[in-house]
Amino acid sequence: MQTIYLDPFTLLLPEAVATIGFFDGVHTGHQYLIRKVVETARNEGRASMVVTFDRHPREVLHTDYLPEMLSSLPEKLIRLSETGIDHCIIVPFNEQTAARTAEAFMLDVLHRQLNIRKLIIGYDNRFGRRRDEGFEDYVRYGSRCGMVVERCDAFVSGGKGMSSSRIRTMLNRGEVAEAREGLGRPYSLTGVVEAGHRIGREIGFPTANLRPVEPRKLIPHAGVYAVKVTKEGWKAPRQGMMNIGRRPTFDGNETTIEVHILDLTEDLYGSSLSVAFMDRIRDERRFKSREELILRLHEDEIAVRTYFQNHQDIDK
Repeated sequence: MQTIYLDPFTLLLPEAVATIGFFDGVHTGHQYLIRKVVETARNEGRASMVVTFDRHPREVLHTDYLPEMLSSLPEKLIRLSETGIDHCIIVPFNEQTAARTAEAFMLDVLHRQLNIRKLIIGYDNRFGRRRDEGFEDYVRYGSRCGMVVERCDAFVSGGKGMSSSRIRTMLNRGEVAEAREGLGRPYSLTGVVEAGHRIGREIGFPTANLRPVEPRKLIPHAGVYAVKVTKEGWKAPRQGMMNIGRRPTFDGNETTIEVHILDLTEDLYGSSLSVAFMDRIRDERRFKSREELILRLHEDEIAVRTYFQNHQDIDK
């Protein structure tokens, strides 16, 4: 996949079949749409293209908006590269972009700069300054510049259409197994290991305290999770038990993200770890004593080990 950051001097590209959207998470619905673009482009002897943006439009339109992203831009590009698309065009989203009408964007950017001859859009996708415009308008604007506009039918999973907002809802409920189905892979966070309160080490469950490298990414609902942990230099992911929460047994007042990696004694301070959420074990809760907490942590460890024993082939 060729990645191109759009600027006024972008070279004219080969005739293309394209789609446009933010594609946060590149979930199964996005993948379905992009597969149609790739297949159509191959059948027509044209290049395939995804047009996306460098930031969520709401970050520009609403300055108080706090995003809960499913993927950072680098992660999104990796996922898009796995779809077989030929070109990914990254459009800077700023006040000037937000002020463009759909018609002007289609004519000046999609047609003249990017040489798009067919645009396939998601069934509910809208773009441009005016939110009252829709598919029929895009078809009309496309016909004025020789661009065919088609709408892709909805991808349905579990009787419902898949969307980034639906996956965010799942993660905010702690439904990481359901989110994994929607994404087509486990949801993941990457963080740097920082010094913590060392409580886990004192009670026999040393944890790596993670600071997410992308602060805009969504943190799943508080609780205990079975996770897979990867680190540069490791031959394979390690099994882990992650806790997200405020450590209520110890009167914690800030949310922490801590992972206990099973059967590992390696010093991880300063390391970068990527954590893939596989399943939810339980809610966070306050225990009456340190001893009660330790007993429950042993039960959690058994639950995590049992999960991986029963799912040895999942997401290898």
